Amino acid sequence: MSVTITFLGGASTVTGSKYLVQHEGKRLLVDCGLFQGYKQLRLRNWAPLPVPPDQIHAVLLTHAHLDHSGYSPLLAKEGFNGRVYASRGTRDLCRILWPDSGHIQEEDAAFANRHGFSKHAPALPLYTRQDALDALPLLKAVEFDKVITPIPGWKATFRSAGHILGASSILLQVAGRRILFSGDLGRPDDLIMSPPDDAPQADTVLIESTYGDRIHPKEDVLAELAPALQRAAKRGGVAVVPVFAVGRAQALLHAIHLLKMKGELPTSLPVFLDSPMAVHTTHLFEDHPGEHRLSHQDTRALTRSATMVNSTDESKALASRHGPMVILSASGMATGGRVLHHLEHYAGNHRNMIILTGYQAPGTRGATLASDAKTVRIHGRDVEVNAEIVQLESASAHADGNQLMAWLRTMPQAPDQVYVVHGEAGPADILRGRIKHELGWRAVVPEQGSTWPT
Repeated sequence: MSVTITFLGGASTVTGSKYLVQHEGKRLLVDCGLFQGYKQLRLRNWAPLPVPPDQIHAVLLTHAHLDHSGYSPLLAKEGFNGRVYASRGTRDLCRILWPDSGHIQEEDAAFANRHGFSKHAPALPLYTRQDALDALPLLKAVEFDKVITPIPGWKATFRSAGHILGASSILLQVAGRRILFSGDLGRPDDLIMSPPDDAPQADTVLIESTYGDRIHPKEDVLAELAPALQRAAKRGGVAVVPVFAVGRAQALLHAIHLLKMKGELPTSLPVFLDSPMAVHTTHLFEDHPGEHRLSHQDTRALTRSATMVNSTDESKALASRHGPMVILSASGMATGGRVLHHLEHYAGNHRNMIILTGYQAPGTRGATLASDAKTVRIHGRDVEVNAEIVQLESASAHADGNQLMAWLRTMPQAPDQVYVVHGEAGPADILRGRIKHELGWRAVVPEQGSTWPT
């Protein structure tokens, strides 16, 4: 019986990554992510999987971002009781992200019910904070480069992928087939993360394509960020920075610290990190020194370079302050969390600035802001946008098209098949074409729900 992969997410879209590998009645899920962005994508989170969760034997996570791990609490809630294997960094981050995700869903549902803007009565969370806490014992940490046996006869090896703490590429070996899952690959020149390991030999490769259609600018994030914050500070404005609590929050904190040390920003410019999840993640960098470029002094500076905002009351109190100041707050695509309240409060003033720091999936508020829309819908109403919108082109934590191709070229020999995943249809197809024409390898962009051989 052949080994097959069913693409339950991350197929012609940059969200909801789930890859079901099956062989002789055994089933393993690589990544277990939430769909984000367009409503029609988010609705997929509520649809049952084609395989009952209690018939999945194990889960392997490439990294902790919710579009790769955030469905796990729901999987456990609906009957999965196997192991969720992840690197130590991913395990530590999931302990922060999953309960926070459940809490935000509960808050959003409660807010919708209080203000009556949900079409459902009552609005319900996909899962709660308690559901997430109940799922955490399923996590089992594994070391990089150590072979594990998630299912008898199946082997898996996690290799560092850069991108964020704990991010991994995974080589799965089953029935004589070697299947390589790239996960989200980091940039070789990332400001804080180490570069990805080279690709091991495999028969089948699943390669992400978030930025498969573009090349990052040569300008670094410091050169982009400095003039933007200088403009905002000069006019006494507030810079609201939606950040991914894991990775970009720390990179931006480090960048602002460096700019202050270089004298390009006033050391008196107040900076606030308004995300308990980002605050907790920032402290994790000290626990994983081998995975990033930051020195011990740099990691200590991260926790001192901003006022750490934890409580809701502290967050609300920021609204009574006057600029100039910088507020970094999650989520990075403005899909939920405290940043929505800051956007609601500050977006209408032309002195203020909204700085977008990474990929903005279609259908998210971040994508709406990036399109220079005059209004953005927050908490059931249209909020006027007069603030200056700045999109940092150099702040992404994803490898670009050339870097993805360079990673594939590190494989000792050509694989039999490449599946281009975790990218919108356009970028995915452009990367597919490059793989076919530049490398001469077979490559396809699989459709959602399709099953392919390995």
